[in-house]
Amino acid sequence: MKSLLLILVPLVAAALAALWPWSRTRPWLLPAVGLIHTLLSFWLFCDPPAVAPGAWFAFDPLARAVLPVVSLLFLVCAWYGVSYLRIRSERPNRVFIAALLAVLGLLSAGHQARHLGLLWIFTEAVTLAAVPLLHFNGTPRAFEATWKYLLVGGTGIALSLLGSLCLGYASLHGGGDGNLTFVALIAQGAGLSRPWVLIAWVLLLVGYGTKMGLAPMHTWKPEAYGEAAGIVGAILAGGVTSVAFTAILRVRAVVAAAGEGATADHTLLAIGLFSMLVAALFLLGTRDFKRMLAYSSVEHMGILTLGASLGRAGVAAALFHVWTNGLTKGTLFLSAGNIRRAAGSASMDDVRGMNVITPRSAAIFVTGMFAVTACPPFGPFFSELKVLRAALETGHAAAAVMFLGCLLLAFFGLTRVVFGIVDGRPRPAAKVGGRRFSETAGVLLPPLVLLGLSLWLGLFLPRVLSDAWLAAVAQLYPTP
Repeated sequence: MKSLLLILVPLVAAALAALWPWSRTRPWLLPAVGLIHTLLSFWLFCDPPAVAPGAWFAFDPLARAVLPVVSLLFLVCAWYGVSYLRIRSERPNRVFIAALLAVLGLLSAGHQARHLGLLWIFTEAVTLAAVPLLHFNGTPRAFEATWKYLLVGGTGIALSLLGSLCLGYASLHGGGDGNLTFVALIAQGAGLSRPWVLIAWVLLLVGYGTKMGLAPMHTWKPEAYGEAAGIVGAILAGGVTSVAFTAILRVRAVVAAAGEGATADHTLLAIGLFSMLVAALFLLGTRDFKRMLAYSSVEHMGILTLGASLGRAGVAAALFHVWTNGLTKGTLFLSAGNIRRAAGSASMDDVRGMNVITPRSAAIFVTGMFAVTACPPFGPFFSELKVLRAALETGHAAAAVMFLGCLLLAFFGLTRVVFGIVDGRPRPAAKVGGRRFSETAGVLLPPLVLLGLSLWLGLFLPRVLSDAWLAAVAQLYPTP
């Protein structure tokens, strides 16, 4: 019952936010619900409930390995959201707040869904709930980005639905009774129709890969992340993508049970490296620092996918990277939001000298850039090192070399943009309405907290987290 509260509390709060009559106090619902959700998720993390084999919803080992960091990220972003919405008081916040809370509830449902159909329903519901968040700024470019998100996301919705139907038919064709829980599908194993399993795998990988933003299905990300508020980009990059990734992990376990695990791993390896390469090349050419974060997200989704292709050690490393990337990317999006509001532009052509205009946000942004590019001692360095080690241990030396090459190119691309906007003499575009942007504690502490958590995961990784990731691996690989 406690695990269902992770779904019900945010959804009830979303309805309350829609009915709340006072705009000035409505934003406080975000940190209040975020705190309750985080306490619940870490309570369940420390004291995992028993999971019935046939349960459609459960806080199972895979949900336990990922959902707490989503909850923690939302809490810190919600704290930031109070100050952000105060600054953006000219915009109505009713729909924005309700949609944010709905996204949290639907993410909780998606992570806990152990039924193929329910997983699709809640993953796609998250996609639709995020639409008002992308359009919050109300500009023509935000409107265009929202439609692109809907069109590309709609294609992913259709393909993942078709893949779910094919996987269900693979079960029926193999003599199954129509039970679409992942436990039942894995138990049926070799009885699943292999041709239909492979068709389903391709469709589901493309469908959920679109939600992750894997190349070449990433085309919605630059516009969406570039035009969305920093708080929205942080939740999309660290939260929404994670539910699509765990969906791929769950489906991959079914494909492996059907005897096609090697095929699944080969496709994950190829698309992961391709995503990293595409992202690195775009990072070398982009001049927009918010689009830069979108391409960085494409790169890190490739890292997750690569890790998922490398067996048990690779999956454990990928789950570690879900935490480190989510927290670090949150730092970058929130600090980039501060810089964007102070500068009045997101382009290197217009923005210079942000170390003078917003020195604290610029310092956090630069430090976050070093963290996300796997510089020690931050968390991403250690999670990516584990992915590299898994690649070498499984005999994928060529993939390891390409992995390192893409990381190096991405580092060059990120540093080119970040130092381009931080250094130099401020330009006239860095003035908004003749007023200097005020770096208050409300907009500085949240990204600083996320950066501190990323550093903590690098220096003092708790054993309980490693054990949780290993338990999730044992769920996905039930036999040695």
